[in-house]
Amino acid sequence: MSASSRNRPPPGSSTFATVNSQAPAIEVRGLRKTYHRAFRKGGSEALRGMDLTVPHGSAFGLIGPNGAGKTTFIKSILGIVQPTEGTVRVLGGTPEDPRIRARIGYLPERLHLPGTWTAPAFLATVARLKGLPADRAMPQRLLERVGLGDAVGRRIGGYSKGMRQRLGLAAALVGEPALLVLDEPTDGIDPMGRMEVRRILQEEVQRGTTLFLNSHLLAETERVCDRVAILAGGRVVREGRLEDLARGGARWLVRFAPGASAEALAEAGFHRGGAEGQYHVEAEDPAALNVALDRARAAGALMVELRRDGADLESVLMGTVEAAA
Repeated sequence: MSASSRNRPPPGSSTFATVNSQAPAIEVRGLRKTYHRAFRKGGSEALRGMDLTVPHGSAFGLIGPNGAGKTTFIKSILGIVQPTEGTVRVLGGTPEDPRIRARIGYLPERLHLPGTWTAPAFLATVARLKGLPADRAMPQRLLERVGLGDAVGRRIGGYSKGMRQRLGLAAALVGEPALLVLDEPTDGIDPMGRMEVRRILQEEVQRGTTLFLNSHLLAETERVCDRVAILAGGRVVREGRLEDLARGGARWLVRFAPGASAEALAEAGFHRGGAEGQYHVEAEDPAALNVALDRARAAGALMVELRRDGADLESVLMGTVEAAA
């Protein structure tokens, strides 16, 4: 949905702010947010001095346990929640700037849609809220892209949960945003639909859009994102490229066909793994890996499988959160 449904630009002003491609898409420093409740001393601190930089054009995932502060952070970068302390910069400006908000596409976790409307009418309204010029072909084009081309005449109230989620994604894509903030984008969508959503998101990143994804489906995050931040207790406790976080070193898992000489492979730098035919090898770069594989082939070994020897994202998350506790 549009992140610009309030604070619309005044008449005659430029709708879109120029996006500085050299600046980070999102940059927060010392971000704190404390929620105070009436008749109670102190407050609940959702964010505790959070620092995070999301590079322009990246596919960035935010993960963490429930209560880590992820939703508060998303609301902060959208200008929905005002920080207690700290600074927030989005697309080189402030999230309160309506021109910046118009360059953001947002899909919330709890999606509320007007049930009596049709999807084209809803998307046309989102475009007007963003200050976009009229484009009668736009709704149909976006609905076909998200797999709703055959449902344009139906009222939204008759949509399934998966169809409503697809419509929310279409709304986030209105105006070709520079930043996509998606909170559980594949919730309620079947496996084939998830593949379609991943394809769309990959197309957007290739176009130069920055993708910021929050999802409890860690396998989806692994498939889509190239960088990840782990949030725990209102702070970023780990951040970096996904492959660096997962592998913990330049280690590869290789499986050879039966008959390979364990002694020859050991001399070539391969160490026996737990399963039959599996070996581990350390290689800092592709050149070093191929040198090791050439030694193995020279010894008569036939490789049948090669992959990085690293933990999956779930294991990385659990280990990081436990260490930070």
